[in-house]
Amino acid sequence: MAEEDAKRPSRERENLVSEKTRIVNRMKGALARLGIRGFKPELRRAPKKLPDLRTSEGQPLPPNMLEEMRRDMARLAVVRDQITTIEKARIAQLEQAPASGYNAMVVLLARVIGVGIETADMLVHEVLSRNLRDRRAVARYAGLTGSPDESGSKRREKGLAKAGNARVRRGLIQLAWRFLRFQKNSELTQWFQARAAQGARKTTMIVALARKLLIALWRLVTVGEIPMGVTLRPMN
Repeated sequence: MAEEDAKRPSRERENLVSEKTRIVNRMKGALARLGIRGFKPELRRAPKKLPDLRTSEGQPLPPNMLEEMRRDMARLAVVRDQITTIEKARIAQLEQAPASGYNAMVVLLARVIGVGIETADMLVHEVLSRNLRDRRAVARYAGLTGSPDESGSKRREKGLAKAGNARVRRGLIQLAWRFLRFQKNSELTQWFQARAAQGARKTTMIVALARKLLIALWRLVTVGEIPMGVTLRPMN
């Protein structure tokens, strides 16, 4: 029960971030229908600027839409505050007991440049803290293995099996793109760049990189093996 409960903050934050994106996109879509573009409703000062907005015909916002926008912005502020509360609680927990339980894994992962606290916490509690047998089991749990289709002498890949943890899979693919940006001298990034230079599709290779990255991070937190060329932040 304790292990399952430890996953709740990360999952709740993911849902709140999705809700925040949904509210912002809905407001932008409503404004676009009136010819208003470039306005950023996610900014904290946006509610004060609503009365100054003008449609493409030079008219102010209709009264019902204006009130709807204000309610959406109030809802957005609540969601934003809840996200901040979860993040502050996690930081406080790590500062109070950085070496207890799985906190040590989170702190170690967060030292990898390009890996944030939220990503580290999600990876640890969703996959890296599990007692998985080997690297194949790690990749299979995240749904980052292939789905071969065999018929007689023909064999082809049908893409990802997608039978594992979808939350881990999404987070790892996003992390893989960040990894290319922040860890340019790592062996994994150089492997990706070499394959891409040979003409391999980047969208396909990024999944392969995500799988290799997950295995590398699993070895980092289990046996302390730092991936070749990866830069770590200094201990704080």
